[in-house]
Amino acid sequence: MGTQAKQIYVNLPVKDLNQSIDFFTRLGFEFNDQFTDENAACLIIGENMFAMLLKEDFFQTFTKKEITDATKNTEVIVALSADSKEEVDELVNKALEAGGKPSNDPVEAGFMYGGSFQDRDGHLWEVLYMDEDALAKK
Repeated sequence: MGTQAKQIYVNLPVKDLNQSIDFFTRLGFEFNDQFTDENAACLIIGENMFAMLLKEDFFQTFTKKEITDATKNTEVIVALSADSKEEVDELVNKALEAGGKPSNDPVEAGFMYGGSFQDRDGHLWEVLYMDEDALAKK
C-alpha cells in the first residue's frame, strides 16, 4: 500500500472566524479547543478529519500565493459522507438555515445521492450518501 496519512487537515481561509464557528456549530459540528484560538478554529469533521478555519490574514502567512475569493472562484470542494438521503438533506438544510447559500440542486445517480451548499465564505461543501447495496449490484 502506498503513502497514507493518519489524519487530514483541510485549511480554509475565513473572513470572520466567529461567524464561521457559529455556522458550523449550528450544523452540529464541534471544535477541538486545543487547536482553536483567536486566529484559527479546528473543526472536527470525523475521527481523523479536520478543517482548520483560519482568519484570512493568518492563512496568508502559510502561502506566498494570493488567497482566492471563494465566492467567485473554486479551488476545492469538501465532500462529506452521510448515512442516508435524509441525513444529506438535513445537513444541507441546516447549512442554509445557518446562513449558507445553495450550491447545486440535489443529485441522484443510481447508488449515490448528494446535496451541496456554500458556507458563509463561499467554500463549497458536498454531502453524499452511497447506497452500498445498490453499488454491490452494479
